[in-house]
Amino acid sequence: MNTSPVSASTGLLVSVRGRRIASLLACLCGAFCSLAFADRAYVSNEDGHTVSVVDTETGAVIATIEVGKRPRGLKLSHDGSRLFVAVSGLPKCPPSMPDAACAKLERDLQADGIAVVDTTARKVIQVLPAGSDPEQFALSPDGKWLYVANEDSATASVVDIHGGAVVQRIPVGSEPEGVGMTPNGRWVLVSNESDDSISIIDATTRKVVKSVPVGKRPRDMAFTPDSSTAYVSGEFDASLYRITLQGDGPAVRMLQLRQEARPMSVIFDARRNRLYVSTGRGGTVAVIDVVGPEHAVKLVAEIPVGTRPWGMALTADGRFLYTANGPSNDVSVVDTTTLSEVKRIGVGRSPWGVALGPKPR
Repeated sequence: MNTSPVSASTGLLVSVRGRRIASLLACLCGAFCSLAFADRAYVSNEDGHTVSVVDTETGAVIATIEVGKRPRGLKLSHDGSRLFVAVSGLPKCPPSMPDAACAKLERDLQADGIAVVDTTARKVIQVLPAGSDPEQFALSPDGKWLYVANEDSATASVVDIHGGAVVQRIPVGSEPEGVGMTPNGRWVLVSNESDDSISIIDATTRKVVKSVPVGKRPRDMAFTPDSSTAYVSGEFDASLYRITLQGDGPAVRMLQLRQEARPMSVIFDARRNRLYVSTGRGGTVAVIDVVGPEHAVKLVAEIPVGTRPWGMALTADGRFLYTANGPSNDVSVVDTTTLSEVKRIGVGRSPWGVALGPKPR
């Protein structure tokens, strides 16, 4: 063995440098790796009148926030500092209840609005007016506007977040449900359940430019990153339609799911060129590949999750999908690589929607 002073000192220097590099890497990992895994999931609990806050690293519910009656749709601000939650004083009526019987139930008009939650303080700091019975809504890319579906009045309300007021009400189809805004902020789409159509709103003029027939009882939509295409779920006919937002072509039926499926939420995964569709009473998430320049689709798998999955959210890296499972009072975590449920997290009563974002600073 060579034990010369030069080799010994060189070895010591390498050892010291190695420890310093290792220490530096550990610090960097502590700073960045922890950020990567310190995300939060926010789950609206419709019957619990709360939002559950979940630490996605541990899978533990770390807080429960009272937000108001029947919280459903929810969105995070782009920096994660504010959570917007649609709350409604309209009584919950099951599908089996006749409309006339539902109309006789007491309604709290003062409860309607968009609750604004400070995610650091974990409390409601404001309730924005948002028209009657707000359920779902879209947040503009610049963070200034909300476009809210008002199901019982066949309108979409435009809410100025900073001004705290409804600045316009746009007539749309009957029983508007889902709302989505293209990534470029050019178009707002509203699904009209009773009309089996999509209203396409010009976000500049705030006028409906056309109504597009789609499947039966359209629920939700997702967009390609270039804002050229929308995919729309049809609950009653288990359909998936494609709308081309460039030109005047009709919507195209792309896929028919099994009869038991009730397509609800739709998410586009740009990394994998894939769609995820929650199937409601079908109890699964349908995984659909989008193939080729013609945007053909192919059903890859259906992943069993909790009971009646509704709202969904995809992590920023596309690795995990979260589904809100109403009757089972839990959230499923799906590994999008193995296409399997890897965890189930108990939350509040009747979870409806999920939003994912960074840990508040």
